Amino acid sequence: MAKQHSQFICNSCGRIHPKWMGKCPDCGEWNSLTEHVVHDSAADLHRPVLSGAEQPLIASLADVQPNATARYSSGIGEFDRVLGGGIVPGSAILVGGDPGIGKSTLLLQVGHALATAGRKTVYISSEESLGQIRLRADRLGLIAPLSSLKSQASGLLVSASANLDVIANLLEKERPEVVVIDSIQMVYRPDMTAAPGSATQLRDAAARLIWLAKQLNFSLLLVGHVTKDGAIAGPKILEHLVDCVAYFEGDRFHAHRIIRAVKNRFGSTDELGIFEITDAGLIPVADPSKMFLQDQRESRPGSVILAACEGTRTLLVEVQALCAQSVFGAAKRKATGVDAGRVAMILAVIEKHADCVVGDQDVFVNVVGGVRVYEPAADLAIALAVISVMTQRSLPAATVVCGELGLGAELRPVHHQRQRAAEAARVGFKQFVLPRSAGANKGDARVKSKGDNGMQFLSCESLADARRYLG
Repeated sequence: MAKQHSQFICNSCGRIHPKWMGKCPDCGEWNSLTEHVVHDSAADLHRPVLSGAEQPLIASLADVQPNATARYSSGIGEFDRVLGGGIVPGSAILVGGDPGIGKSTLLLQVGHALATAGRKTVYISSEESLGQIRLRADRLGLIAPLSSLKSQASGLLVSASANLDVIANLLEKERPEVVVIDSIQMVYRPDMTAAPGSATQLRDAAARLIWLAKQLNFSLLLVGHVTKDGAIAGPKILEHLVDCVAYFEGDRFHAHRIIRAVKNRFGSTDELGIFEITDAGLIPVADPSKMFLQDQRESRPGSVILAACEGTRTLLVEVQALCAQSVFGAAKRKATGVDAGRVAMILAVIEKHADCVVGDQDVFVNVVGGVRVYEPAADLAIALAVISVMTQRSLPAATVVCGELGLGAELRPVHHQRQRAAEAARVGFKQFVLPRSAGANKGDARVKSKGDNGMQFLSCESLADARRYLG
């Protein structure tokens, strides 16, 4: 008979300890160790014993066929962009985001598109009943695939179960090509005393499902809950197990949603997908620059148009700044959509090198539309927006900017400048303020030139040179 013993698992990092401690020695969290009763057994409960014919083989890397894991489209172009070009067979994809942001809606649309394309797809919900899934499908306008659940020819197959053993038996019997689990937090192993969603249940459930995906060669899409800090709930080991981690960005006050990959073993993490939330679900946005700008062409103090680059996509977004006299002593620094630490550095550079006193001003910086810009190319736009509102002068109409700002107020070139200029010219902008390239003529600090697309380039060496275009 199997023996029982207790082990203590950290709810923060997932590490296992033989005894209880007030502080986890690995991650430093207090009161995070939870006791779990474990049954000793020689068998591996989440990895079935393979027969001799199924034992893994070793081969030379050069002998592996490159087309053995050819990607296939999910049916939604923006989602394929984030994944690096499509879904890789046998891969595990984790999708996280705030409650109600659209995770289940997107994956139901993806499952429907894959089933319509002829791929056997199983949608397993651990939180909803079959009737609730059907209600969402009717709201999204998904037709026939959900009308007959018993027929494989009907398209998308659905199931409502949270028992890991039941799910594993179902997958081994059906042998699907794509599996959607919504969500992994509610899946549990019945032979474990830990509650569903705990570190132990989450780790073992994810490990077994991912192992089945590798063995049966089906693509696994998991929905993960997030904490109040915006991270995937549960230990970090869940993000280490999967092949791709994608986060939803946006809020319920805006009509668009952004998906960004923070981990991708089969592609780049620089791409992002942009959707518009409607009654018919998530619709890919064909022209995000026009959606964020909303035909904004008039220049005004405190507003600068930034040409931001995310992977192979260029987005034109509006950066706004507001300065107000501080009345409570310590000045406030608030930033939305950009790094607050970088905004503080830019304000220090402005006060030191641009003759603008902002130490007694409450400064607020915002990227319109709820977009988050992480690249240093936004430095020049933030600096000019602050100087613009302080001096009540604005850039010329139809002007777009980008550039990295150094501590000496020098401007450093950024990547993909031609790509940014081409997108700005397509939308209708006429002038582009940007840093000078290394090989440019240094006879004048400001150089004007004209590109093939009619865009006038205003190259500057420092923040002082760019500031002269205000007013």
